[in-house]
Amino acid sequence: MAVASNNQTSKRPMSAPRIYLIRMGVFLVLAGFLAFILYEPIWEAFLANPGLNGIIVGVLFIGILLALRQVVRLFRETRWVNSVDLETGESVATKHPVLLAPVAQVVNPRANGGGPIGIPVATLRSLLDSVASRLDESREIVRYLAGLLILLGLLGTFWGLIETVGAVGANIAALRSGGDAAVLFDELKASLAAPLTGIGIAFSSSLFGLGSSLVVGFLDLQAGQAQNRFFTELEDHLSAHAIEEAPPISLAKPGAAGVPPELAAAIARLTQVVESGGGGRATSQAMANLAEGIQGLVQHMRAEQQMIRDWVEAQAQREKELKQVLERIAAERA
Repeated sequence: MAVASNNQTSKRPMSAPRIYLIRMGVFLVLAGFLAFILYEPIWEAFLANPGLNGIIVGVLFIGILLALRQVVRLFRETRWVNSVDLETGESVATKHPVLLAPVAQVVNPRANGGGPIGIPVATLRSLLDSVASRLDESREIVRYLAGLLILLGLLGTFWGLIETVGAVGANIAALRSGGDAAVLFDELKASLAAPLTGIGIAFSSSLFGLGSSLVVGFLDLQAGQAQNRFFTELEDHLSAHAIEEAPPISLAKPGAAGVPPELAAAIARLTQVVESGGGGRATSQAMANLAEGIQGLVQHMRAEQQMIRDWVEAQAQREKELKQVLERIAAERA
């Protein structure tokens, strides 16, 4: 069993995603400050369609909370990895991890008999795939909310355009062909209120939908970077304790079928030397005898292959001669 370990890498603690949380906080503060400065036009745009715009703002806050939760939950996972001793599996953390639950099961000291922890390469790959899948699943809902905000903005746009087109058509149909020009102009100005309201609905919904999608998209980007950094450091942390199990070497038993006596004797001597713990000249001599036995076995196999090849060629020649005789007999009878 070959163990691949790196003490310096395994003892290096994982870094908390604090920088990404700070970036998200700074971005939200700047966005809130900009909204505070533009409070009056934003409020007027909101009142153009308070129902749909209220839904957009509600989805925005849900997306912000979920994006922040993705980064905050990494703190507990990071603390658990830094608190656990991968040499023994003991952990001083009181809260069990959620994303790293499969890793916690593998490094459990009860499952390892209290000895040093070694994670096979195949198991390590499965664990990393499981953690990566859990991280991706946690981001799917935030991505969906970002797309939903764009869809709601487009929905409000088409809604407003439909009202605008309908109002313009109704106003054109209601115009009188005769009468005083001043009166007609006043009626036209009054009739333009409905189309302008529809345009306000369209542009306000687009404003809130696209702006909210921008905020949620940036937060999701920071959360994704935090998760990628967490996954990379976790992979380096666990790879320091990965092991590769060499396949068992089975030596042929002396007297087994198909094993020449010279090779069987060499294997027996080598096995005796290994079991007795001898070394030096005895081991070298046993290895030399084993090499000679293997060489003799190879020569023996080549000789047998040549004999089989000669026999096949002779058999083919006999069949050819027999076929010629049969053809000659058939020709004479005809």
